[in-house]
Amino acid sequence: MFQYVFNKILYGFLTLFGVVTVIFFLFNVLPGDPARMLMGQREDSEQLEIIRKKYGFDKSLATQYLYYVNDVSPISFHSTSNDSYTSLSSGKYKYLSIFTIGGTSMVIKYPYLRDSFQKNGKSVSEVIKETLPNTAVLAVVSIVIALFIGIILGVFSALFKDTLFDKVVAIISTLGMSVPSFFSAILFAWFFGFVLHDYTNLEMTGSLFEVDDFGEGSYIKWKNLLLPALVLGIRPLAVVVQLMRNSLLETLSQDYIRTARAKGLNNFKVIKNHALKNSLNPVITAISGWFASMLAGAVFVEYVFNWNGLGKEIVNALNTLDLPVIMGSVLVVASLFIVINILVDVLYSWLDPRVKLNKT
Repeated sequence: MFQYVFNKILYGFLTLFGVVTVIFFLFNVLPGDPARMLMGQREDSEQLEIIRKKYGFDKSLATQYLYYVNDVSPISFHSTSNDSYTSLSSGKYKYLSIFTIGGTSMVIKYPYLRDSFQKNGKSVSEVIKETLPNTAVLAVVSIVIALFIGIILGVFSALFKDTLFDKVVAIISTLGMSVPSFFSAILFAWFFGFVLHDYTNLEMTGSLFEVDDFGEGSYIKWKNLLLPALVLGIRPLAVVVQLMRNSLLETLSQDYIRTARAKGLNNFKVIKNHALKNSLNPVITAISGWFASMLAGAVFVEYVFNWNGLGKEIVNALNTLDLPVIMGSVLVVASLFIVINILVDVLYSWLDPRVKLNKT
């Protein structure tokens, strides 16, 4: 198990290195001067030169790439010179340990995702820290809704195969997988937040935290979570229903299920103790991918409902060409995918003892 997890983590770091390389060159070949993007309307030739030197924009593209890899890496190398971009005296690095040899320091630190171009120099880490929890809450609630309702409907569809109930559930799940998220979001916001507002008391837009009427603080408004969570959970719910139904039907046809029934166990105990657990593997596989995507930011859903999450922040960053925020967000998204996939692989061995983790 340890060797397997270690290999997965190693492959994960190699994948992240590839992601860092792709996003750097993808966004740095765009036309335009990053220093001018950072300065906005406050263009001044002297200030532009200072900005270029401070952020390394005056260097070659290859040197800028090495600077970026050095910034985002947890183990990096820095100059002791105060006027160097990689100088530790700049205060931009939050380091854990420093080992100095000659004029170079090897540092174990938190990844530095740089500073936003548009948010008055606020660090990208702070921007992500402010928005990612909102997206995480939305994603977790959506996944819980999708799993709870989807597993129940999938089990009953399998038990009542080819009945009217099974056909109705199949039609609804097909519609759920087919309808685009942005259309569902607009429809739900209009119908439940506007047409039925007097009955539901739900708003068309709103985030988890709302500022009070006096502007003296914020408070949690849980009802704003309901509509975006339902919309975000529709498509994974539809997938869970079909996967659970098909997987359970296949499991119920296995020899060990017939043996359990031959021993006199009733249908409920057979499903609960033997069939259900072994039918969850494809569900876990699918839901892990959806969960990682949701944490990455349900862009359309967050934007329609004005939910202050990572997805909405990425859209705003794209509109304003805030490159550090875009690049940092993509890197965080990739990290989440890798971590979730490792956890899912380990979870397999617990759900189904037939699945053995190997060293590859």
